[in-house]
Amino acid sequence: MTLIDKEPVKRVQKILKQFETNSEVVVLKSSARTALDAAKSLNCEVGAIVKSLLFKTEQNFILCLVAGDKKASLNKIKKILNMKDISMASADDVKNVTGFTIGGVSPIGHLNKIEILIDLSLKRFDELFAAAGHPNCIFKISFEDLSKITNGSIIELVE
Repeated sequence: MTLIDKEPVKRVQKILKQFETNSEVVVLKSSARTALDAAKSLNCEVGAIVKSLLFKTEQNFILCLVAGDKKASLNKIKKILNMKDISMASADDVKNVTGFTIGGVSPIGHLNKIEILIDLSLKRFDELFAAAGHPNCIFKISFEDLSKITNGSIIELVE
């Protein structure tokens, strides 16, 4: 069995195909568990790596897509959602809510419907790279297609 045959990666590949993008899942020889690792593997800027960060809110979860060279601002996210109690989701929550393990959380293909916020700073790149369900799997996508395929809200989320 190759990494492409793993169920979480298949979920991502299926959505990419349904979206009619010419994006496809690519298996890297080295890990893309962190944005820095992914950028080194892909020979691209760290900012072109999409970090998928799951936050736990008062009643639910929210996924924030942030450039690899930026840090999500909890204060901005709290103001955007008009909530006081927001924190990073635990590894177990990430697995249970998205169906992915940390390091391979994709912006698409989640087990549950999740509201998605996309940081505006990602727009500066022509090509973005996002995790595809496994730490060694990614896909390439434009900012415009990322916002369409995720149906995410574009907003300033970083410090």
